[in-house]
Amino acid sequence: MKKNILDLLNEKLKPAIGCTEPIAIALAGAIAMHNAKEINTDKINNIEVNASVNIIKNAMGVMLPLVYEAGIDLAVTLGVLSYDNYDKMLEVLNDVDENMIKKAKEIIEAGKVKINLADTKKKLYIEVILTIDKEKIKVIIEDNHTNVSLIEINGKVIMNKENETFDKATNLNNWDNIDLDDIMEFVDNVNVKDLKIIEDSINLNKKISKEGLNNAYGLEVARNIINNINKGYYHEDIQKVASYVTSAGTDARMGGAQMAVMSNSGSGNQGIVATLPIVAVGEKLKIDNEKIIRGVTLSHLVTIYIKLRFGVLSALCGAVVAGIGASCGLVYIMGGTRNNVKMAINNMVGNLTGMICDGAKPGCALKVAQVASTAVDSALLSLAGKSVSDLDGIVTNNYANTIENFTRLSQDASEVLEDIILDSMLNK
Repeated sequence: MKKNILDLLNEKLKPAIGCTEPIAIALAGAIAMHNAKEINTDKINNIEVNASVNIIKNAMGVMLPLVYEAGIDLAVTLGVLSYDNYDKMLEVLNDVDENMIKKAKEIIEAGKVKINLADTKKKLYIEVILTIDKEKIKVIIEDNHTNVSLIEINGKVIMNKENETFDKATNLNNWDNIDLDDIMEFVDNVNVKDLKIIEDSINLNKKISKEGLNNAYGLEVARNIINNINKGYYHEDIQKVASYVTSAGTDARMGGAQMAVMSNSGSGNQGIVATLPIVAVGEKLKIDNEKIIRGVTLSHLVTIYIKLRFGVLSALCGAVVAGIGASCGLVYIMGGTRNNVKMAINNMVGNLTGMICDGAKPGCALKVAQVASTAVDSALLSLAGKSVSDLDGIVTNNYANTIENFTRLSQDASEVLEDIILDSMLNK
């Protein structure tokens, strides 16, 4: 079981630069161009993107790293121009420069890029068709952000894995039989030296948080919280510290900072939320570093546990899933029991379940600030022995059933919500 859980962490925690949906689009573009026989950007005739509702929703409004502009057309075109980085996966746009941005805009202004809604029920589906000179190259990414399932050149399939299951983590032996008690047992007993991926997540996400605190990005949610602390409107308690440290990471990430974060289950914001509230509160309370690492491990694992059931993309906000993990991690570092951890899950689900995902954009930092704040509230409530009861809505006396009810909303109720959200976004 220990190996299964370590494998899960290493499968689901990945460095990523920029929001993962537009970056996945860029990755598909880079792979398409990489497979061209003659790579000459002046011979590009057409770049077509066919994507699922969730991909379009999450890629429309978020700032691309370094570019500080949004756009699916810009994401795919920069990906095509970044073909040398195709193997860097979610860091594919790491080497974007001013010349590439200028070239990408020329291609777009020439009317060579088209964006369409794909005819698919899949939550995560990206199809890029690149026509360059006499070649036509199709690349499909589906089900997760780096799962390349098809490469086709001039109608000839050179790689086809559409019918295979790529998400290794969901098929780990016995993972379906692992529950929260098993996760807690692992967190208590694992050798901290085996948790390098967790330390990396802490270090990466702290760096982008500092960037968001030191420089102006997006709505500057975190910097505004600090300004209001300085004005005496807020107190710098653990709740506000968790809120501004965490939202600073999202301010920078969604505002175009060219810095990697440690993503969780394909989402950088989920990685930020699963990490930084525990680090912020732990450092504020001067908690031992090893305890913080174990608390962050619990947070990431609870987030993954729920995400495997929640789905990779949804009409519900994924930051709430990571916030549930964060609340569990906060309970852990503050000396709570396993029962307190389970109470924290109920408290979070009873509070933030209805938060929708209306696309990735700088305003996500507001939601992240709220989630981090609520994670502290829910943790402290559970430490006082208080839990939302089974008389309250979808919450039950069994945390696993509470999670099942929560994830059913994500899976079964998302389609109608997604259509409404996308329609609202496209018709402003």
